[in-house]
Amino acid sequence: MYAANRFVMEDTPQSRQLRAGFPWLILDGGLEAEFRRTHLEENLRTVRVNLCLGVIITLAFAAVEAVVLAPAVNRIPSLIHLLLIVPILLISLAASFSPRRHRIYAPLALATGTVLGLSMVAMLLITASNAPSPLFPCLLVTTVFVYFMGGPIFYHSLAANVSVALVYLVAGGVLQFRGEFGYDALCLVAVNIFCAVVAYMHEKTSRLRFLEAGLLHEMAARDGLTGIQNRRMFDQHIERIWLQGLRENTRIAVLLADIDCFKDYNDRYGHQAGDECLRAVAVSLNQCARRPLDFVARYGGEEFAVILYEANREYVAEVLTRIQRSIAELNIPHDASPVASRLTVSVGAALILPSAHRSPEGLVQLADEALYNAKEQGRNRVVVMEAEYQELHTGRFEKHRASRAV
Repeated sequence: MYAANRFVMEDTPQSRQLRAGFPWLILDGGLEAEFRRTHLEENLRTVRVNLCLGVIITLAFAAVEAVVLAPAVNRIPSLIHLLLIVPILLISLAASFSPRRHRIYAPLALATGTVLGLSMVAMLLITASNAPSPLFPCLLVTTVFVYFMGGPIFYHSLAANVSVALVYLVAGGVLQFRGEFGYDALCLVAVNIFCAVVAYMHEKTSRLRFLEAGLLHEMAARDGLTGIQNRRMFDQHIERIWLQGLRENTRIAVLLADIDCFKDYNDRYGHQAGDECLRAVAVSLNQCARRPLDFVARYGGEEFAVILYEANREYVAEVLTRIQRSIAELNIPHDASPVASRLTVSVGAALILPSAHRSPEGLVQLADEALYNAKEQGRNRVVVMEAEYQELHTGRFEKHRASRAV
């Protein structure tokens, strides 16, 4: 089991990423897109709550400004709050409920953060004369909100806030604010540094947790001895692929491969050798199914299962030929076998087109019957069945069905 677990640890994208690290908060390959999708889903409730709070706080600021600021000054900030900030927060909230949110929310969050910050800067410039505006605390609150509102990834939050801070510092320098501008500028820079560090560490922890969870899932999905997918994952995959084949009107094949006379092999060479034999066969079978939706699992004991999608007769025959060739190339001695002096397998294959009155269980049963026929015909051979029975009963094997040996 240790060897198989080590194989899982070394072979998965998550384990490779964990070894390589991610100091720049970018994951390799499809892991980055998967993380962003997972990150948004995990934080979706927080995002929605924060956006609602943002609307409430914005309305509260608008109300306070109407009381605190002079009538000649408060009109424009109030309009910005009510006609710009509140609508963009509501648009972001609506986008979080969209079925396409995984595509649109990230760029929208970046735009939202930038617009919020620049709106604050615009209000500061409008309400300032020759000194910094009394609304400067609003800019600090907005900066913290953009970093931690939950949806944007670190670099989007950083880009929005750094852009806003630069605009404020440049504007303050051009207008030559006196008084507390230097102090306010230092506060803004300090808040950005502090929030950026905390946001960076938080996202790094989130990415680490994501990779570790993926690795644990992979380990739970793998057979402890051989390192390939286990029976539970086979059952889940065939259910999903069956529904997909039903929607796309595409044929599916299931191949069941059984090591011939494996009990005799164990008795002759010992269980340690038997374990090594199972691992070798698993690796060989895993290399024979090469297309993205092909699937290989240990079905139980010395039996393995292969699922092929878009499986026409030619492709099934091609995979079966690969299996026979790869097992022969292993060249594992089996002196206790009455079939051959080297290790061999029997394979039963079933190929059908999914339909509403069929079931994935019936497909597996058909492959099981094909395997039974292969064994009955002397082992070390493959049998393919395409007969689509009206009824199939587990454990009932009938002869003289439509079948052909390959």
